[in-house]
This record gives sequence, C-alpha cells and structure tokens, in this order.
Amino acid sequence: MKRILAIIASLSISIIMCACAGSADPKKGGGENNSGADEPVSDKSIGSSSGKTVGIALPSEDILRWKNDGTYLKQQFETAGFNVELRYSENDDSRQNADIDEMISGKVDLLLVAAVDGSTLSQTLDKAVSSDIPVIAYDRLITDTDAVSFFVSFDDYAVGRLQGEFVRDRLQLDSSSGPFNIEFIAGDPTEQSARRVFDGAFDALKPYFDEGKLVIPSDRSSFEKVAEPYWSTDSALNDMKEALDSCYSDGTILDAALCSNDSLALGAVQAIGSEYSGSNKPIVTGQGGDIENLRNIVDGTQTMTVYKNPTDEAHAAFEICKAVLSGQTPDGVFVDSLSVKADYDTDSYDNNKKKVPSCLVSPSVINKDNLQLLVDTGLYEWDSENKYLLSTEKKQQNG
Repeated sequence: MKRILAIIASLSISIIMCACAGSADPKKGGGENNSGADEPVSDKSIGSSSGKTVGIALPSEDILRWKNDGTYLKQQFETAGFNVELRYSENDDSRQNADIDEMISGKVDLLLVAAVDGSTLSQTLDKAVSSDIPVIAYDRLITDTDAVSFFVSFDDYAVGRLQGEFVRDRLQLDSSSGPFNIEFIAGDPTEQSARRVFDGAFDALKPYFDEGKLVIPSDRSSFEKVAEPYWSTDSALNDMKEALDSCYSDGTILDAALCSNDSLALGAVQAIGSEYSGSNKPIVTGQGGDIENLRNIVDGTQTMTVYKNPTDEAHAAFEICKAVLSGQTPDGVFVDSLSVKADYDTDSYDNNKKKVPSCLVSPSVINKDNLQLLVDTGLYEWDSENKYLLSTEKKQQNG
C-alpha cells in the first residue's frame, strides 16, 4: 500500500511540474515559439498574420467612389493579413481630424488618408509623427505638415498631356501646316491640380504654337486668363460665349476647345451650340467621365474625356502601404513594378513643408470608340438600347 501511495505521489508531482513547465508567461508569447525574450507582444497580433493595423480615413460613405474604395481597400488589406480601421468622415473635416486622432491613439501602424480638406490636418498628423506612424496621402495632397511619407494620386499633368496630344493627333499637327484655332478653359485658380492639367496640355501643344500651326484668337493663353473658379460650368459657358462673340462671329473657324474637365466642357458645348456659326464640329476635350458628357460624346458634341479609374488608384495605394509596412521605402523601381501603370515623382508635389514622393497613376483617353472600357470598370452600364452609358451608382447603393 505504501508503495502504491508513493507511486501516486510521484505521478502527481510530475503532472504538476509538467503543467508549470507548459504554462507560459503571457508577456513572453508562450508555447513552443517562446524565445524567452522579455518584450511584450502587441495585442494587434490577435487575428492577423502580420499583427499590424492600417487606419483608413476617407471623406464620405455617401459618395459611391469613396464607398467602393473603402470596400476594396479593406478587403485587400484583410486578405493580406492586416487588421483595418476604416473611418468615413461624412465630408466633415472636424470629424476627420477626430477620426484620425482616435486611430493614432489606438496605435495603428499606418494611416492612409483621403483628406476632406488637406489644409486642416497638420496638427492632428503631428501626433502621428510623434508616434512613428507613417502617413500616406491618398488622392488629395495633405499640406503644411512633415507627416506625409508618400502621396498616391492620378497624374494631373498627364491628364493635360493626353488632352493636348489628342488635339495634336486629331488636327494632324505633325503633318499639317495650319494654322488652326484653339481656345483653353481651365479649372479653379486656387487648385494646384488645375494648373498641372493646364500645364500638361499647353506643354504638349507648345511646339505647334511656336511653329505657328496653332493660334489662340482670344489671346487667353495663360492659366490665369483661362482659370474658372470652382470649375464652374456657368463660368465656362460665359467665357466661351465671349470668345466666340469677339473672335469667331465673322465665320472664323474654331478647331478645338481644350477644356480641363467635364464640367467645363459642358459650358463650352452649350456655348458652341448657341453661339458658334462655323460649319465644323470643334474638338472638345474633358476629364471625368460624367454621364452627361459621355452622352455628348456619343452625340458628337464632345470629342473625348480623360478617365481616372479609381480601382487603379486604390490598388496602387494598397501596394504602396504594404511596402511601407514591410519596412521598404517605395522608389521608382518599385512604382514601375506595380500592376497598374504609374510614374514615380519626387519634384511636383510640394505641400509647403517638403516635396512629397508620389506615385502618380496614369489615366486613360475615352472617346466614342472605346466606351466599353468604362463598362468594364463596373461603374457604368449600357442603357436598354446600348447607345448611352448609365451610372451603376443607384443599383450598387440599392444592392
């Protein structure tokens, strides 16, 4: 009996010792993977293979573009093993500051921010700098802060170049002697992007101005002279009417109206329709892919628009963020390796504190012959007669 009791006691001691050996200090990770280090493991490792959290701040869930971006980005990051804090600020810059402040306090590992107002975030993002949280500006440059590590957007200068090159090719400027008449209508004078679009278009056409193949009868040849506050359709309409009345009422031919975006193109098309007496249909450019403008493209009153595919921009942002989170510093070689076409730029975007390294996604030219490309994005669909494009926004919101 004593021998049996001794065996039982021995077994009990062994079990207790094994249990103690198997119990790990939670601060040391526990189990077979415990290295014995004293460093604590972040709670963020729970439920994530990477153990890192991405904070995403977008302007508004009510705008389909931002709703789609949020859904896409969250899915991409979670599939890659990251945790995601996604906040929409309902186009309220105060709320966005509060949202970002909360995410900084929650110790996210990176912030991806599409600013409601890029000039209002500097004080909040100073806290990100203090917490060693990198900040990626998305679609809209954030100004007056050193916090921004990188900027992901579309190439506004390339938008203008595409417009200018389209005019060049349609007028066959390389093989024709001209002269051809052109008028410019540009965007808001306070926006850096508006100037870059104008500069891209003007630079593409400058050789032909220098050769005398292109002329501007109204003499409105600088950004300051053609910029329209708020990209206003009404302002574009009035200025184009004035140009037509003063320079083209005698039958002078207008060959092209180079409009920086679709809202400006609407004004130009209206003015040409009511005031222009020439026998030709002038080339009219745009940017955006707005439904009314796409209808005009089908009808032949607008010739083209430059489209920025938001999914391409969102994918580029995801890849840039993933690289930063892995400790890389994205450069030209990295940007060239992306699956979407983009350029690396270290000089063009000055946020008043520094020149922000940028990944600028390339836009696409849309005309009457390739409207199906827009349908392929999922944001457009053909009408019942397969003639005009409709937006899928309401369908997606109701779905």
